[in-house]
Amino acid sequence: MPARPTLVVVSGPPATGKTTLAHSLAHELGCPAIIRDEIKQGMVMSTEAYQPGDGDPLNLPAMHAFFDTLGVLLQAGVTVVAEAAYQDRLWRPGLEPLTKFADLRIIRCTTPTPTIVKRMTERADSDEHRAAHGDREFLTRIATGAYSPEGFVDISLDAPTLLVDTSDGYRPGSAEIAAFVRAR
Repeated sequence: MPARPTLVVVSGPPATGKTTLAHSLAHELGCPAIIRDEIKQGMVMSTEAYQPGDGDPLNLPAMHAFFDTLGVLLQAGVTVVAEAAYQDRLWRPGLEPLTKFADLRIIRCTTPTPTIVKRMTERADSDEHRAAHGDREFLTRIATGAYSPEGFVDISLDAPTLLVDTSDGYRPGSAEIAAFVRAR
């Protein structure tokens, strides 16, 4: 019997390096990276007068497209790196059913709040593909104390989990992260 595919979930608060790690890891493993924010950004491109913020009309369709895509790939036997800011109550209901088709590995990215603020500021100033993300709103919420990355609620599924510090490179390193994913 062939091995089941692996669903590698890369999670963490905004600006903790999730997307960069997901793309790098997918390249290392030789599998696709499915990035929720990239799906949403593609939706923004076909939406007139889009404005990010509370009640964002693209959040739910992007989440459905994300999980539908993961389901199709996993059922076809494809190992996938999936990246999103998975907070438990919002994302566990979409992830749990996928464990019928794949072995789950969770990678939790972390970095100090000042690093998050620096990264978010830099990308808000320089990345024209960030329209879907509301980085400036997040920066305001962090500055006013309305949001704290330390309050991020991790996924509570029973699966092997690896904490990766992304402050300056990766700790543990890329080889150890790939070995964690490949372990049976």
